[in-house]
Amino acid sequence: MKYGFFDNDRREYVITDPRTPTKWVNYVGCLAFGGIVDHTGGALLCAGDPGLNRITKYIPQMPASEFKGTTLYLRVRDGDEVSVISPFFTPCLDPCDSYECRVGLSYQKITTEIAGIRTEVTIFIPAGEAVELRDIRVTNLRGRPVEIEIVPVVEYSHFDALKQLTNADWVPQTMMSEKLSLKYGRMALLQYPFLRKDDAVNFLSASRPVNSFESDRKAFLGDNEYGTWACPGALAEGGRLSNCEARRGDNIGALAIGMGSVASGDEVRTVTMLGQDRRERIPFVVEKYSDPAEVDAAFGRLADFWQENLSVFQCETPDAEFDAMVNIHNPRQCYMTMNWSRYLSLYQLGIGTRGIGFRDSSQDVMGGMAGAPSEAKELLRKLLSIQKPDGSAMHQFYPATMHADCGDAEEEKEKGKLVYGDDHLWIVSAVCAFLKETGDYGFLDEEISFYEGAIPIDEREGGSVFDHLQRALEWTKRNVGRHGIPLLGYADWNDTVNLPGDAESLFNACLYGVGLRELTDLCRFLGKRDLVARYESDHAEMGARVNGVGWDGEWYVRYFMESGEVLGSSDNAHGAIYTNAQSWAVLAGFAPDERALSALDAVNERLNTRFGIKLSGPGYNAYDPEIGGVTTYPPGAKENGGIFLHSNPWVMIAETMLGRGDRAFEYYSQINPAKRNDDIDLFEVEPYCYPQNILGDEHPQFGLGRNSWLSGTASWTYQAATRFILGVRPAHDGLVIDPCIPSAWDGFSVTRKVRGATYHIRVSNPGRVNSGVVGLAIDGKQLDGTCVPYFTSGEHEIEVTLGEFGAVREPGSTHSSEMAVR
Repeated sequence: MKYGFFDNDRREYVITDPRTPTKWVNYVGCLAFGGIVDHTGGALLCAGDPGLNRITKYIPQMPASEFKGTTLYLRVRDGDEVSVISPFFTPCLDPCDSYECRVGLSYQKITTEIAGIRTEVTIFIPAGEAVELRDIRVTNLRGRPVEIEIVPVVEYSHFDALKQLTNADWVPQTMMSEKLSLKYGRMALLQYPFLRKDDAVNFLSASRPVNSFESDRKAFLGDNEYGTWACPGALAEGGRLSNCEARRGDNIGALAIGMGSVASGDEVRTVTMLGQDRRERIPFVVEKYSDPAEVDAAFGRLADFWQENLSVFQCETPDAEFDAMVNIHNPRQCYMTMNWSRYLSLYQLGIGTRGIGFRDSSQDVMGGMAGAPSEAKELLRKLLSIQKPDGSAMHQFYPATMHADCGDAEEEKEKGKLVYGDDHLWIVSAVCAFLKETGDYGFLDEEISFYEGAIPIDEREGGSVFDHLQRALEWTKRNVGRHGIPLLGYADWNDTVNLPGDAESLFNACLYGVGLRELTDLCRFLGKRDLVARYESDHAEMGARVNGVGWDGEWYVRYFMESGEVLGSSDNAHGAIYTNAQSWAVLAGFAPDERALSALDAVNERLNTRFGIKLSGPGYNAYDPEIGGVTTYPPGAKENGGIFLHSNPWVMIAETMLGRGDRAFEYYSQINPAKRNDDIDLFEVEPYCYPQNILGDEHPQFGLGRNSWLSGTASWTYQAATRFILGVRPAHDGLVIDPCIPSAWDGFSVTRKVRGATYHIRVSNPGRVNSGVVGLAIDGKQLDGTCVPYFTSGEHEIEVTLGEFGAVREPGSTHSSEMAVR
């Protein structure tokens, strides 16, 4: 607990030392308006498009000691002495008598005591609004009256974020600020680059009158800008700011808000507003949030949203860190990834070619749909609309315009490899998961157009959602290589392996197998017997091919190059075994029992470490242009023998399908960030969310995490925990309750809301087994099997008993669940 602790009663993580190993961040708002706030008050905010409508200048590569985007100063006059305090620790780095940053559900609350002044700032964005509020309360603890001036500061980015870094002449000439006078002595400082294509402007305002303001960074820092943020000349002089309305240069917004003389023990309060809106609306926004009651009400509505969102699944188990993640932090991260994809983080900054990923969001939506089904449905519509008529999909899209492109594969146009071989297949699982969660089968009949580039939307070919799913499977069925295995295309899920020619991917074959099982299950439920027979036949055929050419003796291979050379084989000195070939062969139902056990045992023996399962190994130790980007990393980093966390929950799920709950939970615990809280100087990233990757044991910094928050790890680990370890998952015909838990657990409980009803589930495990339901009762009535029929309302009590002689399903059978369960 060197840097903080979990406060699960308040659903917060509490940072108690501002000197964290790297910036720890939180998300506020949504894609329409929002971004990240770090633990020292810095903020990276955007509206709609992080690359083309950036608001604040947040450059993660700059030293952590510097503030980024936004900060706060207090100017305190105590008799004849004037001092400047930085309540967020940066950039003044004043020693804190106490420091606390509460990382909450879409809010950040920073409380510090420095030199006898206590400051509490709550940072959040009201639902549906394009304004960040900072509710600032300052208390005088000095034992005598002092005069206090609150000075919020914003450093603006040019709205075209990349130009901010690449055009040092044109950008400063277009930056400008303007004062807007408001009622009751208030004002708003507008940041107004006139080249914007709409009439929205950025504004900084406050609920109290402003004594003076500044909009030019050079004037604020002083000494011809040789002054520093740690000691800005305009504040050190103790006088008024210049009231400059800058017409060029590096724009900032700084407001000097006088709070007057504050008696000892008294608290004063003001609210600052940083937003983007039409000029004529700004006075109404400022007036609204100048009322403390409106601010409090908006914060209360935020709490109500999260209470509703998280209440769909709550558990109580013998493992406190498991509960903290499953009940609070993991579903919160799932919601953020469903909203942001990989669009804006400290690691993907939405600049240039990074859009909302088809593959990414198809997976993210599965983790967030239970708490936000309407938002999930709208995202599914957008994803389906960038699927092409042939069944393949564009790799990414930009939500402001719905323009789509092929991502990095655009560089491969001349080679004809514009398709990622897996993208289109993910939507099958995503839509089927949505149907099971909501029962909204009418969605299958909804007409959605296909993506046809420059053709106007109303002239594009359309098809039902069900048609989209069928075309996805048909594309893969048609596009296979010399072994009958689906083509890799530019890449599959592992973006860094880019093989020339018509290379083949075992992963794509297995993802196709999962898609076939999903549609088989759906068609069986819908009574489409002819399609059931077709998809079962296709599944058997692909399974035979995978087992005919893909088995290496102890595990499954990963790729076939066009030449026939195999990657992921014991014959390879590097990259001899890939995790995903093993887990997905089980998930797809292709691996017979003996091979499934052998493949997963090989993962455990050859790829598992105390910090998680490596994606492959041994790592490549030299660049190989025939294999691609994976060989540009040193061994143990990222996809080259690193612990790529996204792939770990797939192994957890596969282990539960074999009934091995102890191993599944071991894998879960290894990557649970809450369990790294006491080891944080090695792990470095936030202990309250999953990172994308951890350096593997071939790297000298083994155990270091990076790329936190926006990772598919969030969705899949949540699914592994809730649907497969705890075993509570919606199916087409009912709620399946089929746990696969550690044998040390004597039981657990879950509350699950689905399709209008609430289920209170209590599982007892008197025999300390991993799995096997020997008794299930609902509202006192005994049922056979593991599937509880849906109710449409009310609260229902379910008692489940595990035992050694629980029902055993045949390998490869389906049970109306996301994936076949053994």
